[in-house]
Amino acid sequence: MKRVACAVTVRTIRGNKMRVAAGLIVAGSVAGFLAMSMFSSGAAWAQAQKTAAAPAPAAAAPAPAPAATQAVAQQQPPRAPCMNPEALGVGRTVEIDTTGGPGFGFEHFKELDFLRDHEVVLTFDDGPWPENTPAVLKALADQCTTGIFFSIGKHATYYPEILKQVYNAGHTVGTHTWSHATLTNKKLTEDQRKDEIERGISAVKWALGGVSPAPFFRFPALQHPPEMVTYLGTRNIGIFSCDLDSFDFKARNAQQVIDVTFKKLDKLGKGIILMHDFHKHTAEALPELLRRLKAGGYKVVAMRAKAPVQSLPQYDEDLGKIAKLPTVSQRPVSSVVTTVAE
Repeated sequence: MKRVACAVTVRTIRGNKMRVAAGLIVAGSVAGFLAMSMFSSGAAWAQAQKTAAAPAPAAAAPAPAPAATQAVAQQQPPRAPCMNPEALGVGRTVEIDTTGGPGFGFEHFKELDFLRDHEVVLTFDDGPWPENTPAVLKALADQCTTGIFFSIGKHATYYPEILKQVYNAGHTVGTHTWSHATLTNKKLTEDQRKDEIERGISAVKWALGGVSPAPFFRFPALQHPPEMVTYLGTRNIGIFSCDLDSFDFKARNAQQVIDVTFKKLDKLGKGIILMHDFHKHTAEALPELLRRLKAGGYKVVAMRAKAPVQSLPQYDEDLGKIAKLPTVSQRPVSSVVTTVAE
């Protein structure tokens, strides 16, 4: 698989004082969501690149990435103090330099084996989603631990307040495309694939009130088009596969999620675990799954980005149009919609 060269730093941060670098918080909340469809960008992809003093290599270099909006680093709210002395907690926090687009997760990337024996990274895809994401957040809070949430752009615009809860609880927020399109689909043009990635980033940023997410990205269905892997490298966005998949999207119940996860984990002894805060069975399974991690002597590793992702102006502007179409009513859903029969 073609990869751009990358300089990677994985640095352990003492204690739990590490905070995610994030973008400038834009004041105000946005009511409502205007459904948007994926479009093929007609804009030219341009970015001035610094030229090296040495002669260029004979091999063709990757096309330059589009100009990015400067992300302003800002301290993320800390995780709440842990009041449970028996909690799973966080074993260590590592800082990730995503220059060049490093890949994590031995399912697809073998270069970066930074986890120690009995260390895990908890990751959750496809949120935010009502009931399920808040339930996952509660389970993590009860055990004073943390994870990475790879959010779908559309879902972020549906439920921005839930995504803000994820961020404000001190979890790392990454992205998972705009619409969960499989980017290996041959019907998609290269520009459409880039649109899926970039629109997803800007949507999550919009949902967080202007705060840029981490430069952490996971491909839907773990399908990695080589040219998009290269593109993410030019954008300095880290790519996440996994070490073990819980297959919670196939599970018939919570117990099956737990059984599948531990069957694989006990064999590997460590790893990046793929789950979904979108699914009910995952939310139901997580409290017991976390207790079993604690009982089994596993430690959770928190992954934080050295710097936030830099979104692209044209996509920020596109998502910003939502804010220009507020509804007249600002009442909460509970005061507008009442169940009268069930």
